[in-house]
Amino acid sequence: MSAVTILTGRVLSFATTPFDGAPGAAARLDEAVALQDGRILARGTAEELRAAHPQAVRHAYGDKVICAGFVDPHVHYPQTAMIASWGKRLIDWLNSYTFPEEMKFSDPAYAAEIAARYLDLTAAEGTTTMCSFCTIHPGSVDALFTEAQRRGQRVVAGKTCMDRNAPEGLRDSAQSAYDDSKALLERWHGVDRIAYAITPRFSPTSTPEQLEALGALWAEHPGCLMQTHLSEQTDEIAWVKGLFPQARDYLDTYEQFGLLGANGLYGHAIHLEPRERDRLREVGAALVHCPTSNTFIGSGLFDMAGLMAGGHRIGLATDTGGGSSFSMLRTMAAAYEIGQLRGTPLHPAQLMWLATVGSAQALRMDDRIGNIAPGMEADLVVLDLASTAAIAQREAEADDLWEALFPTIMMGDDRAVAEVWIGGRRVKGG
Repeated sequence: MSAVTILTGRVLSFATTPFDGAPGAAARLDEAVALQDGRILARGTAEELRAAHPQAVRHAYGDKVICAGFVDPHVHYPQTAMIASWGKRLIDWLNSYTFPEEMKFSDPAYAAEIAARYLDLTAAEGTTTMCSFCTIHPGSVDALFTEAQRRGQRVVAGKTCMDRNAPEGLRDSAQSAYDDSKALLERWHGVDRIAYAITPRFSPTSTPEQLEALGALWAEHPGCLMQTHLSEQTDEIAWVKGLFPQARDYLDTYEQFGLLGANGLYGHAIHLEPRERDRLREVGAALVHCPTSNTFIGSGLFDMAGLMAGGHRIGLATDTGGGSSFSMLRTMAAAYEIGQLRGTPLHPAQLMWLATVGSAQALRMDDRIGNIAPGMEADLVVLDLASTAAIAQREAEADDLWEALFPTIMMGDDRAVAEVWIGGRRVKGG
């Protein structure tokens, strides 16, 4: 067994969901957390942990906040280099920026370069787990998983499958999508901290035959996640109706091919029909809110309050590179702003919960990541609540933790992320 490490500060965890009852009451605040062998050993007062482990290595963070590492359940790591590309809506944006960039991932060296760059950028922002779309190239999956494995990082990803409405060089087939995905799944799923997600990009870029093949693969491996997109923009929905005239709605283009289930992650889900809401809730599927992407590409305003009240599982994600930031702090700020536009602003406790526990629940991994409790994996972020002069002067006037934390949520960036620990190892700070 390795030596015990004790971190002291304001250790923030969640005992319940802040969407039930008073939001602030859902949290637990401790003085210290002990780590050993990549996991949380204990939490409590600094005195009791020091007494229990007198030989521990100690890191004192004063009044900084120690929380679980951020969990980003919907990203496109191959879009790292073209993030913040100007002036398009979804379909034109894909054709103008995304597809040309993804073509480059036929080169394994380029895929490896971007995978390392992406994990560097996100670690600097405090993101310790993500679920990523790759490209149609199996090597793009191998590149991300290889780099994540080298870092000891928990990552979920899958080969993006497309056999129509994409340029030559970015199309596979129903059979190759099945074969490639199955081979990658069998090679990587469950290795170290790696998990595979079956990944049809969205129904407009897959024929019924490909969707059926991927549904069959999911039925063979029901413990895997399946990720895709749903009801992001109104013109996209109209396109889907033209491509699938017999479908009851957008969700039905997945449901009829076995691609609706409890382990499904459906990105965006802004313009849902009542039947779609009901079915997603009935099966226990996860919806993923991508606020910076929704505003950047002009998609619409996600109904967080209504869907939460309806009993849905919801995660919060950057959706880089459609999303305009790698930062989950910026993503929380955008979620707050969208809530304001809908007349339902989110409390700081709700925002922090969405970026940690909620997103871990979306990935069905909340027994391992997303919170600070004994036995959980030791992925942690140390937040400096006075990282800039503007934030510091506002934080100085705060009356409680939530009021102190909120300026960092709204104005913080990588400077607010003082240290990051992944698997019990410090990867930023010190």
